[in-house]
Formats: sequence, structure tokens, C-alpha cells
Amino acid sequence: MPRERGEKVVATNRRARHEYAIEKTYEAGLVLTGTEVKSLREGRANLSDGYAYIDGGEAYLDAVHIPEYSQGHWTNHSSKRTRKLLLHKQEIIKLSHAISAGGYTLIPLKLYFADGRAKVEIAVAKGKREYEKRQTIREREDKREAERAMRSRNRLGD
Repeated sequence: MPRERGEKVVATNRRARHEYAIEKTYEAGLVLTGTEVKSLREGRANLSDGYAYIDGGEAYLDAVHIPEYSQGHWTNHSSKRTRKLLLHKQEIIKLSHAISAGGYTLIPLKLYFADGRAKVEIAVAKGKREYEKRQTIREREDKREAERAMRSRNRLGD
């Protein structure tokens, strides 16, 4: 029985939702060394440059920065090494078909602990064009303005 319960988010990739249109998300386990886990438990990681790929029927996570553990010594890990993802075979096949369709990529959205185990949420995503990004920003601002107008209207009505 795990000592920890629930979900503890270590890092999120906020830029990913702006840069990409998310199609589908998957939860994957991570193969980590001891010092990587300790560094993650301190809440230190950076997903902004990270991406995932499939090679030889296995999934890997690359360019995710997990800094060296401060109290580690010669057993410390390298901070940007390639890490293996733990997924079911059928999930890997689905992901490889989605990527090979063209225009899609695998990006990490969130790194977290679920019941004491390190997990990463990866997404099949398609890159947005510049005008799509502007349109998304415009929609978000319009929604905020509408909510503000409704709040002020409700306050005046009281």
C-alpha cells in the first residue's frame, strides 16, 4: 500500500497549450533513478523543451530538465538524459500511428506523483499556426470581458 495518497503536481508545461492543439492525452509512468526521484520530490523540473518519441516499439521522453539532486554525489544523474516511458503496448501502437499520420507530435503536459509513483501526462498534439494562436488569445479575452460585464451587471442589480 503506498504511503502517499492523491496527486502532487511537480511541473506543468503551460506553454504547450498555447503552442499546440491537444488531440488526446495519455498517462505514462517514468523510469527514473533514485536521485531523479528525490529531485522531483523537491518540486524541481522543467518540461518546456521536452518531447516524446517512439523508437523500436518503446516510448521515450527527451529534453526534460530534472536538475541534479543537491545532496547527491557521484551517483547523481545527468539533468537532460533520455528517460523511458512506461505505456501499454496498445497505447504505444496508437501513438506511433498518430505520429506517423503526419503533423502530430508527442509533448509532455504535466509531471506529477500519483499515489507515490512518478507519472507524466503526454499528449498527441498538432502545432498551431500564428493566426490560430492569436484567435485563441482573442477568444480568451472576449470570454473574460463577458464575465466581467456579467459580474458588474449582477452587482448593480443587487
